Amino acid sequence: MSSTTRVLLALILGFAAGLVVAAIPALSAVPDWVEPIGSVFINAIKMTVIPLVIASLIIGVGSAPDPATVGRLGGRAALLFVSVVFLSAVIGVVVTPMALSVVTPDPARIAALRGSANAAEYLERARNVPTFGAWLVSLVPANPVRAAADAAMLPLIVFSVLVGAAVTRIGEDERRTFLTTMRGIQEATFVLVRWVLVFAPLGVFALAVPLAAKLGVAAAGAVAWYIAVVSALCVLFMVLVLYPLAAIGGRMSYAAFARAALPVQAVSMSSRSSMACLPVMIERFGGSLALSNETTGFLIPLSVSVFRAGAGIGITGGVCFLAALYGSPLGAAQLATIAVATTLLSFSVPGIPAGSIIVMVPILLAANLPVEGVGLLIGLDAIPDMFRTTTNVTGSMMAAVVLGRRNTEAVPPAPRPRRT
Repeated sequence: MSSTTRVLLALILGFAAGLVVAAIPALSAVPDWVEPIGSVFINAIKMTVIPLVIASLIIGVGSAPDPATVGRLGGRAALLFVSVVFLSAVIGVVVTPMALSVVTPDPARIAALRGSANAAEYLERARNVPTFGAWLVSLVPANPVRAAADAAMLPLIVFSVLVGAAVTRIGEDERRTFLTTMRGIQEATFVLVRWVLVFAPLGVFALAVPLAAKLGVAAAGAVAWYIAVVSALCVLFMVLVLYPLAAIGGRMSYAAFARAALPVQAVSMSSRSSMACLPVMIERFGGSLALSNETTGFLIPLSVSVFRAGAGIGITGGVCFLAALYGSPLGAAQLATIAVATTLLSFSVPGIPAGSIIVMVPILLAANLPVEGVGLLIGLDAIPDMFRTTTNVTGSMMAAVVLGRRNTEAVPPAPRPRRT
């Protein structure tokens, strides 16, 4: 049985076990026993992210035969990222209002969901969304070590790219020694990732059980319809947009891309964290397709950190749901504003569960909707976030294939990591 099959089977069995636990009160303590195992698995993956990002970016930029290659790749990536997110946002503002117009919310269930335990924490984060000026200043970290400790990935990426660019300007012997050290760090991290992935089925199962037990099968009415609409749109966007883009732009078959993406998607469904998928994506995806050094070292970490292909659907779907909930129909001008604002704000979404909800406040203000609706969306976000995160990482893999395959025509492919 392949590792992909084992992980997917563990995900299915975990959800099934969680639903059984939710239906039998005597088993209510089981999630508390199982959840720490899943947390250990995610922490084990996340502890490899910082050294892997730093080493990969420095190698990707510093070893480029022509540093301008990285700049051109970044420019193409920015255009692709904006185009895909804007397309998903347009689909969201067109389809979601029509889909949600057929239901009437249940006030009793809405009131119950407002009491989510985590809503206050996320609402506080949402109210403190930085201004554009503060965000721009934060891109250049005064203390890179602090940025690494805080898992501030975008400033850390800026620092690593600048270090990689500086490496291209030092002596050849020093450059070779420095890059050799970085490759040693990268190789050691890959070995650590493979050790962690041996336990992937157990970790995914342990993550799925408490999630399914919490959700249960009690959702109904408008809540269930909202969850179904957003989740279905994410799936359709992957199947009808991202997969074909990868197949056509990457010059590979639709089925081949789907098979390569499955292991990463299984981790994203259970972890609900794009950053948790980065080591798996580089180790399993980047190496197996012989992508360029720039792609595995620069593009994949960049896209996982800033590219949220599913944010367009997730954010617009949440805003349209709140508009229907509060009886505030949205006009064409408002929907256009929501689509543009969602596209721009998507690049500041943190790579954490419910990250898209945090940056939704400015859009709610622009649409004259109550900011407190964020607390409600947090209570509903578990399932949509699973599909939104999976869409995000699928978008990153699509970008790697489309831009990486084009780049391999001029740049030698990246060496595959040594197997142990």
